[in-house]
Amino acid sequence: MLESNNVNQTIKFYMKIFSQFNFRSVFIGLMMAASLAACSDDDSNIVGNGNGNGDGEPEFIELSGVLSSQTLTPDNKYLLLGQVFVRDGETLTIEPGTVIFGDKRTRATLIIDKGGKIIADGTRENPIVFTSAQEPGVRDRGDWGGLVLLGRANVNQPNPAIEGITPEVHFGTTGSTEFDDESSGILRYVRVEFGGIELSPNNETNSITMGGVGRGTVMEYNMVSFGGDDGFEWFGGTVDGKYFISHAMWDDDFDCDYGWSGNVQYGLLVRYPGFADQSTSNGIECDNGPNDNLTEPLTTGTFSNLTFIGPIQTGSTVSNSNFGHAIDLRRRVSASVFNSVFTGFPRGIRMNQPSVYENYNEGRGVLENNILVAPEGVAFLAGSGVDADAVEEYFLSNNTYVPGPYSDEIHADLGLRSEIFFGSKLADDYPSNPDFTVTNGLLVSGAQFDNPKFGEANRAGFFDEVEFIGAFGSDNWAEGWTEFDPVNAEY
Repeated sequence: MLESNNVNQTIKFYMKIFSQFNFRSVFIGLMMAASLAACSDDDSNIVGNGNGNGDGEPEFIELSGVLSSQTLTPDNKYLLLGQVFVRDGETLTIEPGTVIFGDKRTRATLIIDKGGKIIADGTRENPIVFTSAQEPGVRDRGDWGGLVLLGRANVNQPNPAIEGITPEVHFGTTGSTEFDDESSGILRYVRVEFGGIELSPNNETNSITMGGVGRGTVMEYNMVSFGGDDGFEWFGGTVDGKYFISHAMWDDDFDCDYGWSGNVQYGLLVRYPGFADQSTSNGIECDNGPNDNLTEPLTTGTFSNLTFIGPIQTGSTVSNSNFGHAIDLRRRVSASVFNSVFTGFPRGIRMNQPSVYENYNEGRGVLENNILVAPEGVAFLAGSGVDADAVEEYFLSNNTYVPGPYSDEIHADLGLRSEIFFGSKLADDYPSNPDFTVTNGLLVSGAQFDNPKFGEANRAGFFDEVEFIGAFGSDNWAEGWTEFDPVNAEY
C-alpha cells in the first residue's frame, strides 16, 4: 500500500513524462497513479503489509479496527494494529498453531467486547501464541497491550469501564446474575507473551484481563510471560480456569477485584528477580473494590493447588525492593486459597484492613491447608487497625509455616527442584523445559477438599480431588505447549 506522499511523487513523475512524450503516455500514467491512490484509501481491517519475502507475498496479514466473524489459520502470520475489537455477535476463531503478533508502535490490544467471542482452542502440540512483533532478542515486557475479555456477568461496581482502553468500554452487570453463565469463548493451550502496558498509575492493560466474564467461558492451559503489568486479572464475573502459568511478570501475577466469584485450580507462578513494579509486586493481590466500602457480591474467588516460586531462591532478601508479598489481601476481600505452596517472596501474607481480617476470621474467606515459607518477622503482616499477631494466629490454625531464610534444603524437603527458581540466572537463561513434577517431599500428599467452600453452588464438582499440594504431582502438565524463553523464540 502506498502512502499519499508516494502517490504525489508518482503523479509528478508522470507529469515529467508529459513534457517529454505524448498525451497518451501521460493519460496511462495518471490512471495508474489514481488506481494506486484508491488502494491507499482501502479501510479493510485485514490487509497485507507488503513486507514480503521477495515473491510478492505479504509477511503479515494486518488486523485493525472492528473485526467481523472470521478464522485465523496457522499458514499465515497476523499483526494486530492499535485497539482491535470483536464486538457483540461476532466470533474470532483461531486455529491451533496460529501466531498473532502485537504491534509495539500502536500499542496493539485485542479486545473481545461484551457479546463477542474468541474461539482459540489450541492443542498441546500446536498451541496458539500471542506475542510481540519485535525481532527475536529485542522483545520486552509491555511491547503490546495484551488480551482483554469482557462479558456481562455480575460485578459489584456500577457500569465499570475496563482499564487501559480509550474511549471507555464498559463491562459486567450490577445486581443481577442473569449473565453469569455467559460464554466469551474458549482459551485453551494459549500463550500471551510481552502483553500488558501501564499507561499511568492504576490504568493499565494486563497480559490477560477479564472484566465481567461468565463461567461459560473455557480457560485452560493458559501461559502469560514477560508482561508489562499483571499476569491474570479478574474484574468481577464468574469465569473459572485450570492450568495457569504466570512467568517473569512485572506487577502482580493473580489479581482479583470487583466481586469475582470464580474458581482456579493448578496455577504456577515463577518470578524473575529483576522484574518488579514500583506499585509493589505481589503473587496474589485481591480486593473487593477500589475502596473499603461494602459492595456486593464480595470477591470470593477460590484458588486451589497453586505453586508460587518467588524471586528469592536462597537467603531472605532480593536486590529489587519493589517485590512485596506472596499474598496481599485488601479492601474487604473474601477470596479463598487451599492446598497451595508459597515460597521465595520477601514477605508472606498481609491483611490490610480490619474488614479483611473480619471476613477471614468469620469464614467468608478461607486460607486452609497451605504451606508458606517466609523469613521470620515478615511472614505475617497487617495494615492499620489490624493486629499482625492475629493474622499469624489465624494462619497457623489451619496452615503450615516454614520459617526462612530460604534454602535449597528447605525446597528439597518440600519436593521443589532447584532448577525451577530463577536464582542468579538471566531472564533468558531459564530452562527451556523445566521439570515441575513433585515425586517426593512434603508436597506429594496431604491435599484436602472437605471444607464447605468446595460444596458451594458453582464450586461443587469443579475441583479435582488430587492428593498433592501445589500445582504439580507426578504429571508435568506444563510440558509440550509452554515457552520459557519467548525473547529469543523464532515464530
